[in-house]
Amino acid sequence: MFATYLIGLREGLEATLVVSILVAFLVKSQRRDRLPQVWAGVALAVALSVLFGWLIEYTSTTLLARSEDRELFEAVTSVAAVVFVTWMIFWMRRAARTIAKELRGRLTEALAVGSLAVAGMAFLAVIREGLETALIFYSAAQGAAGDTGPLLALIGGVVTSVVIGALLYASALKINLTRFFTWTGALLILVAAGILKYGVHDFQEAGVLPGLNNLAFDITGTLDPSTWYAALLAGMFNITPAPTVLEMIAWVAYAVPVLVLFLLPARRTATPTTAEKAAPEAGRTEVGTDPTAAPQRA
Repeated sequence: MFATYLIGLREGLEATLVVSILVAFLVKSQRRDRLPQVWAGVALAVALSVLFGWLIEYTSTTLLARSEDRELFEAVTSVAAVVFVTWMIFWMRRAARTIAKELRGRLTEALAVGSLAVAGMAFLAVIREGLETALIFYSAAQGAAGDTGPLLALIGGVVTSVVIGALLYASALKINLTRFFTWTGALLILVAAGILKYGVHDFQEAGVLPGLNNLAFDITGTLDPSTWYAALLAGMFNITPAPTVLEMIAWVAYAVPVLVLFLLPARRTATPTTAEKAAPEAGRTEVGTDPTAAPQRA
């Protein structure tokens, strides 16, 4: 369940940061009249994300009658979730320092267009996170049919992210977002590796890939699947006591290179300016101060 909590926290915090920056910009720009459009866009994005999650579940459990078709569907969604997770992790690492500035610029352009543009920007900012969350949650929670634990964990992560976002907006809490996204990103890479491993297993059960009975090892006697720690490892990173050879190849082939690339220091593309050299701590993004500051009028 920790894996789904982490997904809810990470994706929820990204969306919460976006919304808090938009709201703070409007408030400081004395454009509170546009706040209803922002919240309307957010509400629509949340509703469509929930609908998307329901459609995925309905397709898997109702529309697909044969077990082979369900396994294939789950395998495809697992691979898609891994692609989204990988893209999201590297995008957020790159954008963490500049996301507030970019959002302020886009919102300024939207304000010049009108109410629908403001609502559309808020919608697009949140819908990406919502659709990713629905897809990744479905893939991460496979095998937990009838168990409400993963769903509660996801909701808990989202609620936690909203609380953190509210505190950030009120300037009651300042965190190093670069460091936060680095740690959670590394954990999510391991989660994504487990999702990919599960997808390979589904492909094998669907008959698309061979080697379903070709085990890499079997440590069931040491790692009893009925124990709480075995369930924890399986739920977080899909670490199982008897994986197939292809599952382990997929896990290692994804986790090792992606983790190494993610943890490598980001290259600077420009020479640091005097202001950057004088910054007390590089990489610190504080919502409620500079990221949400409205541009000064001449």
